[in-house]
Amino acid sequence: MEEIRIDVAKQTPEELELAKKLGQLAFKFNHTMPYTPEYDELMKQIFEGKLGENSVVQAPISGARYNCVNIGKNVYVNTNCLFMAAGGITIEDNTMIAANVQLISNNHDLKQRSVITCKPVHIKKNCWIGAGATILPGVTIGENSVVGAGSVVTKDVEDNVIVAGNPARIIRRIEN
Repeated sequence: MEEIRIDVAKQTPEELELAKKLGQLAFKFNHTMPYTPEYDELMKQIFEGKLGENSVVQAPISGARYNCVNIGKNVYVNTNCLFMAAGGITIEDNTMIAANVQLISNNHDLKQRSVITCKPVHIKKNCWIGAGATILPGVTIGENSVVGAGSVVTKDVEDNVIVAGNPARIIRRIEN
C-alpha cells in the first residue's frame, strides 16, 4: 500500500474551503437534535453520500476530511468517533463501532511536521470495534473480527479473530 504525503501548509484555496465546510457541517451535526430529518440530512452531507442504507453515525464526531470516509450498509457508529481520514477510511457492511473509537489514517512526518503521511484504514464486513479502540494508519481489520475495548491496532487483523491489547494481538479465533 502506497503512502500518500500531503503538505498541509501548502493546501489550495479549494482544499481549505472544503475543510472549512466539513468542519462547519460537523459542528452543526454535533449540535442538532438526533433522529430528526435535519440530523439525517447533515449526516449525509458530511459523508458526501458515501453512507450506506440503514447506517447511522451518532454525534458528536470529530476529525478531518470526512469526504474520504466510505460507510457501507447497516453500519452503526456510536458517539465520539474520531475520523482522521486523509488516507481514506472504509467501513464495510454490518459493522458496529462502539463509543470513543479513533480511526486514524494519517500521521505527521517526523522531520517535516507540516507533512501528513497517509495510509488507508479498512474495516471489513461484520466487524465489531470495541469502545475506545484505536485503529492506526494502513491497518485492515478482517471480516467478522472483533477489536477489544481500548486496544491499539498497529497491524492488519486476520478474518474471524478477536484481538485486544496495546499493541493488539490475537487472543482467540472465532469459529463459524
